[in-house]
Amino acid sequence: MDTILSETTSQPVAVGRAALPRLCFVGPMLGVNPGWVTTQGEIVAGLLAGEGYPVRSTSSIPARLPRLADTLRSLVAWRGQIDLVIHQVFSGPAFVIADTASALCRLLGLRQIFVLHGGALPEFAAARPGWVRRVMGRAAAIVAPSEYLAHTFSVYPELAARMRVIPNILAIEDYPYRHRPAVAPRLLWMRTFHDWYHPEMAIEVLSLLRQTYPAATLTMGGQEKGLGPAVRELAQRRGLAEAVRFPGFLGPDDKRREFAAHDIYLNTNRVDNMPVSVLEAAAFGLPVVATAVGGVPFLLRHGETGLLVPDGDAAAMSAAVRRLIEEPGLAACLSANGRRLAESCAWQPVKARWQTLFTEVLDHA
Repeated sequence: MDTILSETTSQPVAVGRAALPRLCFVGPMLGVNPGWVTTQGEIVAGLLAGEGYPVRSTSSIPARLPRLADTLRSLVAWRGQIDLVIHQVFSGPAFVIADTASALCRLLGLRQIFVLHGGALPEFAAARPGWVRRVMGRAAAIVAPSEYLAHTFSVYPELAARMRVIPNILAIEDYPYRHRPAVAPRLLWMRTFHDWYHPEMAIEVLSLLRQTYPAATLTMGGQEKGLGPAVRELAQRRGLAEAVRFPGFLGPDDKRREFAAHDIYLNTNRVDNMPVSVLEAAAFGLPVVATAVGGVPFLLRHGETGLLVPDGDAAAMSAAVRRLIEEPGLAACLSANGRRLAESCAWQPVKARWQTLFTEVLDHA
């Protein structure tokens, strides 16, 4: 069994004249484990529990097969105490878990909402359209965190009709804002050391930037997923060993410290959807320079809330960083507008969208 976030009874909880549905979040709820990022599913589940919703979640087991077994056991045990199941849907092997769990929910007669995650999901769906359409057809509603993912699935009319856009949540009060009316070449990169996130590009950007700004530095924080040693070796080969720091995984306190100490955020992804890390950087007031891949151009407006460069183009990203350093008015504009973008993802405006969706789904049960 996994987590019960608020006390649950066999009936919906009454609040005034309304009844709050009993929710179950299903997916990789892994943030309770040391060194794992807290997922959006966990964040939403916790916030809804704080609003009085009876909330359960499964599963926090990192290994996929044990996590699937725990999820199925939980759903069977809780079947009489759930009104809505909210699946966190990812591509790759994780999609098998969503398939199996949602098939069980259908057998149990449970209403389901699917929440799409990950910039690789469009390619995954394009390669396996029959499978994806069959699985997603079980959902009463499908939530996309960005217009990008919603647009991608609009090619399937039967799914597009159920699609709703609800952005990822940022606990804005946890991100102290510092306005950057001017910036120094103190660069920050924070993602997972995986090929999708192209961490080597950040090293190449720094190497080019130091030709003009020899004191430029780079901090690269994130979970190790295979590329960390290669990135460190590349920094050595480029003569940047003293200019690059690798603080490892950044927890909440680490983020506040590191973002406060830097001025420009680099997002070098090859694949992306609605990156929370970019929103975090914007919330802290760092101007963002990002590759224009996946959902990033749907999230950031070039020259208004960020600077966009072609995928893999280290020279273009280095030139964009120089612009920020040499054009303080631009840096100030991106800093202020980025904070406003992040504030649009705060809980209060997003909560209303979730509540509307719950009512809509249950009214059509």
